[in-house]
Amino acid sequence: MQVSSEAEENNSRFSNIASATPAKPTYAPNPSPAPAPAPAPLLPPVDIKECPSLCEGRCLLHSRPNHCKRVCKTCCERCRCVPPGTAGNKKMCGKCYTDMTTHGNKLKCP
Repeated sequence: MQVSSEAEENNSRFSNIASATPAKPTYAPNPSPAPAPAPAPLLPPVDIKECPSLCEGRCLLHSRPNHCKRVCKTCCERCRCVPPGTAGNKKMCGKCYTDMTTHGNKLKCP
């Protein structure tokens, strides 16, 4: 009868192992999301008299400088701003400058 008692003992060992739930893995806490980058600081309003000279610098390297100056002057008069440099930096003038479009829904301001 010892054989049956050994078999019962082995079965009870295996049943304990099979019925035991595995330990839950531990995870590092999720890092908090990074804060959104601060918006570009807006430039102060420009006097309309300064628009031609500011647009001259803005359109200096443009392939069509006369067209660029004309459009830039319109944008400057409406938005009271011309971004620094010869290209890019439009966000520094705000939504007026970045969202102005032509009749064909193309971005207007250089």
